[in-house]
Amino acid sequence: MEELDLKELFNIFWNRKVYMLLIIIIFILLGIVYTLTMVTPTYRAWTRLILAKNEASTTNTQGADSITQAEVTLNQKLLPTYSELVKTPSLLKQVIKNLGIEMSASALQKDVSIKLVGDSEMLEINIINENPEYAALIANELAKVFPEEVARIYGINNINVIEQAEVPTAPNNVNHTKDIVIFAFIGIVVAVGYAIIANMLDTTIKSQEDIDKHTKLTVLAEIPLYESDMPIKKGGRK
Repeated sequence: MEELDLKELFNIFWNRKVYMLLIIIIFILLGIVYTLTMVTPTYRAWTRLILAKNEASTTNTQGADSITQAEVTLNQKLLPTYSELVKTPSLLKQVIKNLGIEMSASALQKDVSIKLVGDSEMLEINIINENPEYAALIANELAKVFPEEVARIYGINNINVIEQAEVPTAPNNVNHTKDIVIFAFIGIVVAVGYAIIANMLDTTIKSQEDIDKHTKLTVLAEIPLYESDMPIKKGGRK
């Protein structure tokens, strides 16, 4: 590909400015249609749990400091396991049964995500659902059933709910401005690509500079093209 200077590049874009503008407008309209009609709003509700003192160990005969250190170590080791345990089908089926909602455990599993809060001993349970009320209900019920499941499996009671989920008021996946800006940026890229490719495929000679550049021949004279406004007479002498 031949190198283009800034002047040539500007002329390429300027000569095709109308088509480039149309391409950008089309992509902006596509972005508006996409963000308003094609995105299904979903809502995120979350609750936080903290791994605290294990009530089952309070009868331990060791000193309070050693118990605390042992429990901290145990909690840190259990965090990854708890993150996976929250999403087990049996636990999710219990949540569905308690709430009496029409949903499969596999479908609910896709709506559940767990994350550790920084370097702390807190777990954040996130529920994403198309129904904001369902999202909050499921998050709170899961936070209620999960400690019971841990107590049943491990025989310890070291999980406390510190933040209840609230009904979300705004969707978490809808950002009209962001979507439109992304489509506009794609439109700009496509428009620039169109202008460059169209220029590469255009082999016509438009100026003296084109002749000098492509043929290395010396231009001796130029004949300007004029459009005459005088009517052409028929039947005249030849």
